[in-house]
Amino acid sequence: MTTTPSPAGTSGPAPVRDGHPGTWVVVPLYREAAVVGDVVRRLRTRFDHVVCVDDGSPDGSAEVAAAAGAVVVRHAVNLGQGAALQTGVDYALRDPSTTSVVTFDADGQHRVEDAEAMVARLVAEDLDVVFGSRFLDGSTELDRLRRVVLRLAVVWTNRSTGVRLTDAHNGLRVFSRTGAQQLAIRHNRMAHASEIVAQVGRSGLRWGEHPVTVLYTDYSRSKGQSLLNSVNILVETLLG
Repeated sequence: MTTTPSPAGTSGPAPVRDGHPGTWVVVPLYREAAVVGDVVRRLRTRFDHVVCVDDGSPDGSAEVAAAAGAVVVRHAVNLGQGAALQTGVDYALRDPSTTSVVTFDADGQHRVEDAEAMVARLVAEDLDVVFGSRFLDGSTELDRLRRVVLRLAVVWTNRSTGVRLTDAHNGLRVFSRTGAQQLAIRHNRMAHASEIVAQVGRSGLRWGEHPVTVLYTDYSRSKGQSLLNSVNILVETLLG
């Protein structure tokens, strides 16, 4: 694992007035050079601390993220999203001033304002984990078959973990420092999402769900938000 600081003179937006100084945003990164710069720049308008974990990308994703203002931690080879998340969380916890950790996808499908609202809720309600849910308020547009497949994955995750969520496979989450310290992600592919839920259930952490909007673009669909990927999520959840 290697770490790349933001290059001098290309650090992106200046820190904002609030900047959530106790919060680190963890962005798992693999082959997202086309969009990750915009994602990091948007995050940096509201959060001072962004770490992208480049999971062996061959396309210059790490350099683009660093130029946009993120700290970049690199895996020498591709290990999977679960491993990238764990590396990013571990990095964030190295900062003794860290009070919360956000996980945020690199493909542009999450909104910064949703992440901010979830951090605020974590603090206001003294929670350890806030899960983003695209199903709570109906603001996310999903075709019927994809919605059914994801719902089935939720049903299985709820039954197997004892944690009753409406959306178990949303990459936007917020953890308190205590919650983040409980994570020990071992599943590298999509099954890591159910593993996180299971660990929250076993640890007895205080959790809540918050409505978020997931933005399905042509790009995000091409990078893994297709119907086939939803089926893969269901299969990996059942086998994981």
